[in-house]
Parts: sequence; C-alpha cells; structure tokens
Amino acid sequence: MLTPERHRSILELLHLHHTIKLKDLVHHTGASDSTIRRDLDQLEQLGKLQRVHGGASLRHPASEEPSMGEKSSMFQSEKLNIAQTAANLVQNGESVFIDAGTTTYEMIPYLSGKDITVVTNGLHHLDALTNHHIQTYVLGGFVKERTRAVVGTSALDSLNQYRFDQCFIGTNGISLEDGYTTPDPEEAAIKRTTLTLSQKRYVVADESKFNEVTFSQISPIEEANIITNYNGPLLDQFKGKTNIKVVST
Repeated sequence: MLTPERHRSILELLHLHHTIKLKDLVHHTGASDSTIRRDLDQLEQLGKLQRVHGGASLRHPASEEPSMGEKSSMFQSEKLNIAQTAANLVQNGESVFIDAGTTTYEMIPYLSGKDITVVTNGLHHLDALTNHHIQTYVLGGFVKERTRAVVGTSALDSLNQYRFDQCFIGTNGISLEDGYTTPDPEEAAIKRTTLTLSQKRYVVADESKFNEVTFSQISPIEEANIITNYNGPLLDQFKGKTNIKVVST
C-alpha cells in the first residue's frame, strides 16, 4: 500500500471509530509499526489527527465538544478499569457528585448496592443510577444537546446547595501548565464549583486527555487527584504536581 493510500485508510478508520490503536492500523494496512508511526507523525503535522499513547484520535478544535456517542466509543476498556477503581473509593454513607461524562457513567454499575447519595448533572446517567437503586439528585438548568450535561446559572445555584464527601469529574485536557480544561465555559464552571464543594476530589481520565488543552480552564492540576491509565513519558512530572493512580489495562 502506497503512502497516500495508507494515509487515506488511516483517516477513514479514524472518522469511523474516532480513535484507533497502533496495532489495529498495522493489522489493517499490513505496514510495519515504524511505518505507521511515521504516517501518524506526518498526519499530525498536517493537522489531520492527534497522537495519543498507543495510537491516534480525531483532532477537535479547542472549543468543540465531542458528543456522548463519539466519546463513548473511545478507550472503552480503559474507561471501565478507571471507573471501577474510582467506584471502589466510594464508601457507604457518603454523598458523591458524579459529573456528566462517559468515564463517570461507567462508574455507576460498580456503585450498585452501596448506601450512598449521588448528585449529578448528567442526564445520560439517570436511567443507570435509578436502575441500580442509587439515591439520586439531579441539577436543574440548561441541557446541552451534545453531552446531555446540565449547565448554566440555575445549575450552579442548585449545585451550591450541596456538600460532597467525594466528587468524580471528567476533563477534555490535562496539561502541566494549564491544568484541567474543557471546551465549554459553562461546563467548566460546574466542574470548578464542584471541586470547591468536595472534601476529596478526583479527575477520571484516559490517556488521550494528557498533554491536551481545550478552551476553558477548570482548575490547576493540583486541585484534584487523577485516576488514569496514562503511563507516558511525562508521568513523573505530572506526579510532581498531584497524586495520580495509574490503572493497569
């Protein structure tokens, strides 16, 4: 397969799956690891994709938020392991905020049977929470179409009524300089306020979120602990700023 054909094939797969691993590209194209890595580097330089640990994902503008459907198809097994580790931290009797997002959504089955109270701004989470008989409160406010997150002034007013033993939030980017970021300022405000209302604060994020920066800052990196599968070259530098639990996958 010639280079232009490989590039076209890689981009077609990315648009279909939104993220893809290096080994799958090697299998699909019949090219070597080194050739595919070179292809990915070239396509990243052209702005066609972004490299992530072990593969590549579609590049989104800093202010563009992927939909729940797009995000749920990415790093599924990694998110399950992260979610289970996060859910194991929750103890009976606690009040917990679970942010809208795909990794936080995967926590819900692992919380089944625990005597806890959950507050969420994720409409996508409600069926799962109630099906698992978890006592749940939902924030009121404006509903975002793409992510089904509740945001806005009314949501912040509702959120400020509560105090949490623990919170678990998602993020679109984690960087050493800019901390946690997300494309939407209104979602950033919900996440930022949640951190201030919680005794223990966790960001749950797969490896693709590291060394990424999106439009709106949530908080500096030291404001929350991180649960992730990231094991990249900058891990020690991230650990120098906050506590990180690396989940094996």
